[in-house]
Amino acid sequence: MSAPDTGVRSLRVLVGYDGSPSAVNAIEAAAMLLPSATASILHLWEPPFTSPELRHRLTFRADTMEALGDLLETEGRAEAERLVRNGVKLAHAAGWDAESLVKRTFGGDGYQFARTADELDADLMIVGSRGLGGMRASLGSVSELVVHVSPVPVLVVPHPLTTTEWTAAASGPVLAGTDGSTSAQRAFDAARALFPGRQRVLVAVEEHGDHPAPTAPEGTQLVTVRCSGRTGSARATAGTLADEAARRGAAVVAVGSRGRGGARDMLVGHVTRALLHCAHRPVLVVPDRPTG
Repeated sequence: MSAPDTGVRSLRVLVGYDGSPSAVNAIEAAAMLLPSATASILHLWEPPFTSPELRHRLTFRADTMEALGDLLETEGRAEAERLVRNGVKLAHAAGWDAESLVKRTFGGDGYQFARTADELDADLMIVGSRGLGGMRASLGSVSELVVHVSPVPVLVVPHPLTTTEWTAAASGPVLAGTDGSTSAQRAFDAARALFPGRQRVLVAVEEHGDHPAPTAPEGTQLVTVRCSGRTGSARATAGTLADEAARRGAAVVAVGSRGRGGARDMLVGHVTRALLHCAHRPVLVVPDRPTG
């Protein structure tokens, strides 16, 4: 018997998958955090996608360069489709309702990923910290580009996670960084909507003792911590948030992609980028603009 239609749309997530350990890790961790999602497992393939061994074999089967190009196109797409089906199997095993999606690209994977999220009306994008292209696309390229151009929140899952961090993902609170800006508020609202069953902790990194703390919404714990490094340093602010998340066993750290700007460089792009490198747990980055 099929489940009754409640009229409520399940959470739609778009997951970048390239078969790497980072991508496998991202599916497992995200499914733990979002157990009821419907997922599109996306692989972006760039001709010639086929392995060097297969390309070598195909060279001897083709009579002309045009025939070789056709063979590479056919075999490359088939290889990409087999790979993404493995990602779907992993998602099903983790409890998600999932479908495969293969798209051809000629570079600019981050933009293609963002465009696909828009086309699918996805609520969230998920990517491993090694990006969509394994070692070729490390953090700082594809993953970071996705964060910058995404029209929807992005969950970046680092690889590897320790036993302590897996335990935190299973039951830990959601920690949201705040500086009182609208961007920080948008990040908090997104985290509350995406992880409704989790305890919430709002953390303000205090640079000056006379700066007033933001107000915490009802049901949310507000914590003010002193910056552990040089005042105004993006790395120090990110490190302070990461340390507090580790101390509290947070499952996720949520931040806005922009902040107040100006002299108080709180939770702007530089801080978010630094946090992606040092948090050692999933980071939810919420764009500083309405979705869509």
